[in-house]
Amino acid sequence: MGVGAAKSGGSGGRGRRRGGRSAAMSEINITPMVDVMLVLLIIFMVAAPMLTVGVDVNLPKTAAAALPTEQEEPLTVSIMADGRLAIQTTEVADGELITKLQAIAAERTSKTIFLRADGSVPYDRVAQVMGALSAGGFDEVGFVHDSNGPAFGAGQETGG
Repeated sequence: MGVGAAKSGGSGGRGRRRGGRSAAMSEINITPMVDVMLVLLIIFMVAAPMLTVGVDVNLPKTAAAALPTEQEEPLTVSIMADGRLAIQTTEVADGELITKLQAIAAERTSKTIFLRADGSVPYDRVAQVMGALSAGGFDEVGFVHDSNGPAFGAGQETGG
């Protein structure tokens, strides 16, 4: 009455079928999906800061609220510290500004334009550019500024 070991069909106890086929795997392998998602996350984290307008302007700080956003990409004209002008990121000569704005206005549905002026630019230069914006076909001018700046109101000291 001895105990004997039975041999299972020559498969070595690995649970394979006789035809050499392996059983269907019923688990989902999510490792490749996680790898792709992490790569996409890194790409978006690197690309997000590059999506802002590329002209370096030292904006004045004010307490004004932001304007509501529109469906179209906002059009921006920048006045740099030395007085040079740029539409979006393309530098423009003073004499070409009105003609380029008229061409852009003909293609757009919105007549809103944003003006970014360096804080050191004299007011008369800003007023000249605003006149050119109006002559170029843009009636609604929004000033771009940094938030959380000085506010005029109750509790504030005034100069004097």
